[in-house]
Amino acid sequence: MTPTTLTRALLCATALPLCLATAPVWAQGDDTAPLQTETPDAGTTPDVAPQDDPAATDPAPGAVRDVPAAADDAAAADDDADAGADDDGDATAAEVTAEDPEGEDGPTVYTTAPDAPSDDAKAPETGTAEPDAAADDTSDVAGDDAATSGATEAEETGTAAPATSVDTDDAEVNAEPVDETPETGAAQGDGSTSDDAEAENAETAQATAAPIPLVPEGAVWDSFHGQLNAQKYSPLTQITAENVGELEKVWEVHTGDVSDGSGDLPATVWSATPVFANDTLYIGTPFYRILALDPATGEERWSFDTQSTLEALTQPALKNRGVAYWQADDPAEGEACQKIVYIGTMDARLFAVDADSGAPCEEFGDVGALDVNQWNDTNDRWPLSLLQPPTVVGDHLILGWAGKDWAFEQAPPGTVFSLDARTGELEWTFETLPEDMREQSGTANVWTHMSADEELGLVYMPVSSPSPNYWGGNRTEEAPIATSTAAVDIETGELAWARQWVHHDIWDYDINSAPTLMDITVDGEEIPALVQATKQGFLFVVNRETGEDVWPIEERPVPGGDGSVEGEVYAETQPFPTKPEPLLDQSEKPEVWWLADAMSFGECSRLWDDLWYEGMYTPPTTQGSGVLTYPDSSGGVQWGGVAFDPENQVAIVNTSHIVQYIKLWAREDYEEANSGSGNESGFSPQEGAPYGMQLEVALNSFGMPCWEPPFGELVAIDMTTGDITWRRPVGASQKYGFFMPESWGSPTIGGPAVTAGGVIFIGASMDAKLRAYSMQTGEELWEDQAQAPSVSNPAIYEYEGREYVAFVAGGNSILKDQVGDQIAVYALPE
Repeated sequence: MTPTTLTRALLCATALPLCLATAPVWAQGDDTAPLQTETPDAGTTPDVAPQDDPAATDPAPGAVRDVPAAADDAAAADDDADAGADDDGDATAAEVTAEDPEGEDGPTVYTTAPDAPSDDAKAPETGTAEPDAAADDTSDVAGDDAATSGATEAEETGTAAPATSVDTDDAEVNAEPVDETPETGAAQGDGSTSDDAEAENAETAQATAAPIPLVPEGAVWDSFHGQLNAQKYSPLTQITAENVGELEKVWEVHTGDVSDGSGDLPATVWSATPVFANDTLYIGTPFYRILALDPATGEERWSFDTQSTLEALTQPALKNRGVAYWQADDPAEGEACQKIVYIGTMDARLFAVDADSGAPCEEFGDVGALDVNQWNDTNDRWPLSLLQPPTVVGDHLILGWAGKDWAFEQAPPGTVFSLDARTGELEWTFETLPEDMREQSGTANVWTHMSADEELGLVYMPVSSPSPNYWGGNRTEEAPIATSTAAVDIETGELAWARQWVHHDIWDYDINSAPTLMDITVDGEEIPALVQATKQGFLFVVNRETGEDVWPIEERPVPGGDGSVEGEVYAETQPFPTKPEPLLDQSEKPEVWWLADAMSFGECSRLWDDLWYEGMYTPPTTQGSGVLTYPDSSGGVQWGGVAFDPENQVAIVNTSHIVQYIKLWAREDYEEANSGSGNESGFSPQEGAPYGMQLEVALNSFGMPCWEPPFGELVAIDMTTGDITWRRPVGASQKYGFFMPESWGSPTIGGPAVTAGGVIFIGASMDAKLRAYSMQTGEELWEDQAQAPSVSNPAIYEYEGREYVAFVAGGNSILKDQVGDQIAVYALPE
């Protein structure tokens, strides 16, 4: 949406007598303002300039990559060695089990079962086979042309062996669980290979090692979603539903890294989760700096400046979602970079600095900076922007990247990289598109964070849609990993299973949040589950070991095209969960809001009459005003995802209710029609495709939403039954300094966090307030005003016996034109 869409989207305040009290007018700080804190300034170390980018290498598109792991021999240890030899890889045939469209025979789960590792650690072989006759061309999740990338399996010692990406295009697949998935949790070591005796010893030690719990035993908030399971849960109980109303702000910091776009710099979008680790609060800024702050006072311990070019290369704004943290299993005292903080930049560089000092880690990449764009070897239209911090699993950095939506027919394909956490050396790659689709299409990238189950040895990847987003005539073959959740072996990059949530995605319904991992009890059975929230407002619940349904997921018929779009082939069915119920009703056109319609003299009704809609998945059209889309492209559920209380087995999720409409324009008409674009709305060329596209929010001329409120809700789900236990409007909409009634709710960006004290913390709303709700009832218990919408996940941590809640208030123009540079931290009075 443009900066005026949701700001206008929620009412012309001057025309409504229902508006409430005015909000404070926040003065914007100077773009280069220094860090400001309520506490005394601490001594800081000088900012450290990054070194030149390492030289890029260009493996042939679609070729197998052999990636040397860190080793003692000189060839593998060369700092600027090529990513690997381009060798061809063969493959063994797998089998496919097709799903009954009614879900009676169990789900179609796309899997690859790797062969047992050989002595020389060769890549598992993969081959081509015809699909099972029972497979449905439109509903089979596996499809005929699956692209996966695997890797050679690590030696049984847990040390890295040379890894290889393998394409398993046109392979039949087996829906059985992969028994050969390697155990994880062993240290990677220096990457050197071992003899058979060492491997046997390591295997024995691994078998007797304690399992890695899904829920950490203590209070942990050391990653983007708090923990690798993405539960966003804290076991702390100092702050409770009874006393949370007493919370007070104990410190705040203004970083100075902010821009409203009116000067020389693009506007900022700041969605960083504060990371608490090493008794320090680490935060990344949209100017691509790292701040290390005292958790109790906010005093700066050190800062690091990547000196990145502050240009909006792939996004409409400067954007950052924070940092990642890693530490060695047994840090060597006195050695640098035994604990590392990482930050990525929009120009595709990944920086690693010592967590204690902020000095660059010289063994990582080229003196602390790794050029990820060296692997951008197909349709190099833009840099592989690193806006989301890597997912740290053991000694691996699992790295996705962001691109430029809606701009091109051909784009870089969505490769996911596994890097050595110490050196940045490439370990394996995972390809999300079939080889023959990568050059003609692209993307299906992983641009948001991932989750992982270290005991199972799996990382779970939320995969986006292929390009171009709103026309798929160039990619009519099956691409079963696109718009899916893919479970991938942490050590090898082998696909364990994948579930596709949108077949032939032509709505930009990216899987935009990390799946939340949870152990739940359903009908007396303990189930290792995974909940994948989607832009459609669905919550898909599957067994995270196998990908099979917990509650039935049905393939249901969906509308086909109206004949106005040439070259398109439509999926006949799409997956629909039976439980939990959809977070919003997409089955019919939302009702026109009488107030917006009356104030615009029937403008909303006329627009509704001119928009085609036969339920969700009605395809784009060139006719009339286009097709109504509900929910919108930014998502019924955004990248904050689902929070989970493992003690009570209750899930919490916030959802936005926004109506947009899409129209395709034939190439010869597009240039004349194009009137510009903004953030998540307007005209976009899809250059190279026969159609450009237009995406608009359904507003009247006064900027009022044409659909009925609420515009956003907070929802609680009992995960033992799949039933919604309560739902309530969340936040308040705001325009021109006025708050709308809270019964109308607000669109939201950013997720909730939950605690064992029975409290939900969330910012996310348009009114720039921070709130606490009761886990049990949904009652609002506390609020405070922030500088800008807190479009980030809160962090909850304990330091020196005191529980803190930290919010970043940075703003996002999808909600409204209000930016900030505030870190606000709260605690109970001492």
